[in-house]
Parts: sequence; structure tokens; C-alpha cells
Amino acid sequence: MKINHNIMALNTYSQYTANNKAIGGSIEKLSSGLRINSASDDAAGLAISEKMRGQIRGLDQASKNAADGISMAETAEGALNETHSILQRMRELAVQSANDTNTDDDRAEIQKEITQLSDEIDRISDTTQFNTKNLLDGSMGAGTTARANINQNEALGVIASSTSTLASLTDKDGNSLGITAGDTITVQYMVNGQLTSGSYTVASSTSDLTNITSLITDGTMAFTATSGAVLSTTTAGFSSAIHGLTITVTDSNGTTRASATNALSSFTEAQTAQENRADGQATLQIGANTSQNMKLSIENMSSTALGVKSIQVGNQGQANVAISVIDEAIGKVSAERSKIGAVTNRLDHTINNLTASSESLTTAESGIRDVDMAAEMMNLTKNQILSQASTAMLAQANQVPQGVTQLLQ
Repeated sequence: MKINHNIMALNTYSQYTANNKAIGGSIEKLSSGLRINSASDDAAGLAISEKMRGQIRGLDQASKNAADGISMAETAEGALNETHSILQRMRELAVQSANDTNTDDDRAEIQKEITQLSDEIDRISDTTQFNTKNLLDGSMGAGTTARANINQNEALGVIASSTSTLASLTDKDGNSLGITAGDTITVQYMVNGQLTSGSYTVASSTSDLTNITSLITDGTMAFTATSGAVLSTTTAGFSSAIHGLTITVTDSNGTTRASATNALSSFTEAQTAQENRADGQATLQIGANTSQNMKLSIENMSSTALGVKSIQVGNQGQANVAISVIDEAIGKVSAERSKIGAVTNRLDHTINNLTASSESLTTAESGIRDVDMAAEMMNLTKNQILSQASTAMLAQANQVPQGVTQLLQ
């Protein structure tokens, strides 16, 4: 009988070593919680999971970026809330000053508060910051060149090429404005807080439209065949912008012609005045990858940009026009707050989307990278049993040579 005792022991030892290595691998996975602890565990899985990890961390940071964007927007909106309150107080004072029960001394006292409130609007605009970044001084606005403001009348009918007289003016529905000889047309507006006023008495039914336009000394008003009446500032920039334009028509008895006055005064700012400005919009990185961003632009909210810089209410005429100017400023602040609020709501949804994407991707990455604890415990138990068995068999293999020595005795 010929038995290779060395081969038997070596085979048993080989199985013993493999079982112990498997036990070591199971213990490593169970202790780390990871199925892939090194590239040798699953090369392809490692590459895929690392790419997923980059996306997950990018999504989580993008969510934080969006939250910071909300904080920035809310800071600006909170400051504009106070600007709104100031403008409402200024309007209240303008209405008070427009009442002729006030003396010149009374209006002088009202003017003092108006001036201080205007200065406070500038202070808010100049000092409102987020992380030292100015928000309301125009530095966060989209880039633009200097431009004039344009006011367009939306109530007048289209001016036909043959229409050139005041008596032939109609509203957008074709109704005559009723302007006749003997009526007085008064034009008032403010530029840089100062009131300009002029009037013209209609000489006859053939009085030309240019008699109104000639009363505008700081801009050009044209009656066109396509746009009705358009008023353009002569010079670009905030300081030359025309605000609060009113055109009042009264008959020979001094009674206001309401329909004519309302139609001729229905100007809205079609283009706001602007100074030269480099692009300063905030870019919010709201995605995990390149160029997944959005822009946040906030306009200049100073008293000059709003048209209330140095606004005067020292007499009834000034106060009356000031009311219209402040109404325009309130509208601008309202529009900006509305825009900021829309951005805030969008960012809220962005955060929700990023959170859901991160959770889904984390689940997928976990399926690749993390260990199945229950399955790995079964593997550990199996390998421990096999290791114990191979230890016993190795002992048996080592006993075989003793049987051979018994034959020699």
C-alpha cells in the first residue's frame, strides 16, 4: 500500500487557509459595513459607486447653496419691506401737504420728515449686505448701459396720420376726449425731485398736439401712429428721469374734464432709467454638475433710482405730483419684492428636488457599496464551520504517518 501523506496534509492545509481568508474577509466587511473595501473586492462596482458618491456630495452641497441663496434673498426682501413702509409714510405726508389747510410753515415741517425718510431709503440701499455683499445698491443687477426712461400712454387711441389737433384726440375705445377752444391744459412732472409745470390755453378747435409737447422741457413727447403718446427723457440716467407726469384739462369755468385728464395722464414707465453698470448678478450653483446654476438679480433701490430723491412737498402743486411719484416708487419696490419672493419659492422647490435626488442616489450607491449584513453573517458562520472542520481534518492528516510507523515495528 502506497499513500502520499504529504499531499493529504497539504490539501487539507490549503482548504484551512482559504477558509481562514474567507473568515477574514467577512469580518472586514461586517466591521466596516462595506461590501467593497478595496478595488479588488469589485473593481467595476468601486468605479460606479465613487462616481455616485461625487454626485451625492454635489447634490448635498447644492442644497446648502440654495439655502444660502434663500437667506440672501430674504435679507434683501426684509430690507425692502422697510423701504415699503418708508414710502407709505412719505405718501401719507404728501397727501397731508396737498391739503391747503396747511400753511407754508406746516409744509416746511412736513418737508423735513420727507427729506429724512428719503435719506433713510438711501442708507438702506447702501448698507444692506449679505456676507459683506451689497444687495440693494444696484451692484447685483444685470449689466446695462446708461439709458433714458420712457413713459408710454396706454389710454389714448392710435393717433392717425391725419390727426394733429387736440380736439380730435380720442381714448383707446374711440371716444372723444372733448377738448375744445378755451380749455386749459396743464402739464406737471418731477425731475430729480423738482417740479416742472406749464399750461396752455386751447385757442381753437384746430390747436395742434405740439402745444402739449412744447410744455415738456426735459424730454420729448411724440404722438405716433402706432404707440399713441410716448414720452422719452432727453438724457440717460436716474437724475434726468421724468416722474409723475400729469396732464390736466379744465374748461373755461375751471372744472376738470375727467375723461380727458385721465386719458392724457395715463402714462406708465415702459423703460426705467439706468446708469452704466457692469453685470453683477449672483450666480447660485444649484446642481451637482457644471453650469447647473441660476441667476439672482436685484435692482437699485436707492431714492434716486426710485425717483424720490430730493422730492419736494413745499406747496400744493408739488405735493400733488409727489403723490404720483411715490406711487410709482411703491410699484417699483413691490415689483422687486415680488421677483425676490418668486426666486425664494423656486429655491424652496429646488431644495426639495435636490434632497429627493440625493436620497435616491444614496440608496443606489448603498446597494453597490454597502454589505448585506444578514447574508455576510451567514457566510461568516459557514466559513467558521469549514475552518473548524479543516482544522480537525488537518489533525487527522497529521495522524496518518503514525499508522505507517506502526507497520515498521
